[in-house]
Amino acid sequence: MVGQRAFSAFSAALNDFEISGKEAVMEAIEAERLTRRFGDFTAVREVSFTVREGELFAFLGPNGAGKTTTINMLCTLLRPTSGTARVGGRDIVREPHEVRRRIGLVFQDPSLDDRLTAWQNLQFHARLYDVPHRIFEERARRLLELVELTDHAHQEVRTFSGGMKRRLELARGLLHQPKVLFLDEPTLGLDPQTRRHIWEYILRLRDTEGTTVFFTTHYMDEAERADRIAIIDHGRIIALDTPDHLKAMIGGDVIRMRTSDDVRAANRVREALGLEPQLTEDGVHIEASQGDQLIPRLLGVLQNGLEPPLIVHSISLRRPSLEDVFIKLTGRAIREEEASPLERMRLGHRLWSRR
Repeated sequence: MVGQRAFSAFSAALNDFEISGKEAVMEAIEAERLTRRFGDFTAVREVSFTVREGELFAFLGPNGAGKTTTINMLCTLLRPTSGTARVGGRDIVREPHEVRRRIGLVFQDPSLDDRLTAWQNLQFHARLYDVPHRIFEERARRLLELVELTDHAHQEVRTFSGGMKRRLELARGLLHQPKVLFLDEPTLGLDPQTRRHIWEYILRLRDTEGTTVFFTTHYMDEAERADRIAIIDHGRIIALDTPDHLKAMIGGDVIRMRTSDDVRAANRVREALGLEPQLTEDGVHIEASQGDQLIPRLLGVLQNGLEPPLIVHSISLRRPSLEDVFIKLTGRAIREEEASPLERMRLGHRLWSRR
């Protein structure tokens, strides 16, 4: 009987271990009520989310939304004011060194030594992470080939274009085989063609290395590539789902128009058609089913029976986008620009001085 009870207890313990092991493997990042304040300013406010192992996960939001602050906390560069998070199964506050061993990080601003060659930059990184020489050489060659920099391995980085430097930073971030790769605005400041190429490399690296990728962006087309997106604004996560599910929040088509008086036009549409238009920098924003049939009615109520009549300068119809989701949730369009490095430095100095 004692032996049977002991065996049952052992089996239960083993089952618990297997379940907890599966959970640890499934969740690459777990954040719970993560908060960061700088004096009386709250940059990140009680954000909670999980990122599955092997997932491509995006933080989408405008400049100042809290994206970089969140990454800095998850990468142990900034201590949270409250809340907790685990990255690669390790606590970011109690086990910062173990977290750093498990992550790769590509900063928003360039961080390469441009007086060294590409190979020397990788070599320096390998020494910091105690990557054995034999393993380093094999992996460095393979990663340089993957990002198409093999022919430039022994050139000084100062001769590289912005896109080449970004590709080298991606290779460097994966050199020590991190469990999670963090990319903070990975294509900021690059031209559209280079941005497209960088994303080809990111997706290829994710697929070949099996690495979990957590990236921040304010570009809608980049966020579309993610498996799931967390939309963040004013330090809070206001929505989290797949791109398709987020866009399904918009009930039908999206109509945008510019008129001679957008405020008056919005009020007229609200009164005459019972719709709830939103005013943005781009004009009047309307969500409706069967938008193609609604447009003639819109033109009619705006141009007939009004004195003076409203002039419709432009009107367009399209399917919902992530920007429409952001407008629905916040009442405004996401800004398509980021602060310059100098502005970010000044902001960081002001926030740090409030600590």
